[in-house]
Amino acid sequence: MLSKIRSFRDKLSKSKTSFIDRIAETVRGSDAITDELYDDLEEILIMNDTGAELADEMITELRAEIAKDRIKNPEVVQIYLLDIMQNILFKDVPDDLDFFDLPDAKPYVIAFVGVNGTGKTTTIGKVANRFAAMGKKVLIVAGDTFRAAAIEQVAIWADRAGVQIIRSEPNRDPAAVIFDGVKTAVDESYDIVLIDTAGRQHTRDRLMKELSKIDRSIKKACPEAPHQTILVVDSTTGQNAISQATHFNESIKLTGIALTKFDGTARGGIIFNIKKNLDIPVVLLGVGEGIDDLETFHVPRFMKAFFDRGEGDE
Repeated sequence: MLSKIRSFRDKLSKSKTSFIDRIAETVRGSDAITDELYDDLEEILIMNDTGAELADEMITELRAEIAKDRIKNPEVVQIYLLDIMQNILFKDVPDDLDFFDLPDAKPYVIAFVGVNGTGKTTTIGKVANRFAAMGKKVLIVAGDTFRAAAIEQVAIWADRAGVQIIRSEPNRDPAAVIFDGVKTAVDESYDIVLIDTAGRQHTRDRLMKELSKIDRSIKKACPEAPHQTILVVDSTTGQNAISQATHFNESIKLTGIALTKFDGTARGGIIFNIKKNLDIPVVLLGVGEGIDDLETFHVPRFMKAFFDRGEGDE
């Protein structure tokens, strides 16, 4: 377990260095607890995509706690701030939440949505690989029919993961392709169905209509499905990630968020922003380019990797 935490910590090093380590450097460089120190900490939070409103709330709470406990040592301020940040992530989240621990539904249908370029197809490939390694019979449905490149890309990932794929010629109605895919999964007793959907930027009305049509097609083939709808978000996009999540959630009910490129972003605060502002759990973190570089967002493990400085490991 410890080696896994170390590896996870290494993958989060860029986010952590820019965010948590900057907080540590700031408090160490202060001789006293001043308004300037609070302003500097708030700036770090905002610059790391925590969001201005949340940053203000956190610093307001920090000021109150420090005053109540009569803290004088600036370095203790960091401990209080990190506690506030951890409490945000822990709120209303089961400690044992695991994306890959599924109930007994067969086939279990997971639809992936998100704009182009977020890493949606890559995430599907990584998820397929994980389920296949668990011994599940997995089917990918290439429902992004508007881009030939998307169909080819998801086919490559299906091959890498060693799973089957349902695909069509470009420009076929995606809802029809998805219906065929889910129907095949029902008829041939697949365990898992992973659906790739179109990632074009839409007007809200068009997005609503297209996703609603896809949702109806899935239910026509499997009435209880989709069991999950995951929004894939590029964590380097900052506040735009909140906008995307809000937009998609109005069009189709989201059950979780997959944050990609979390290893490469210097703005790790987006994870706190999402947790605070959206009633949608982060369930997956993409932390690298490899097929195994996907982490279930397990709050205690994330805390250990993101907040600990790695000192005193045994």
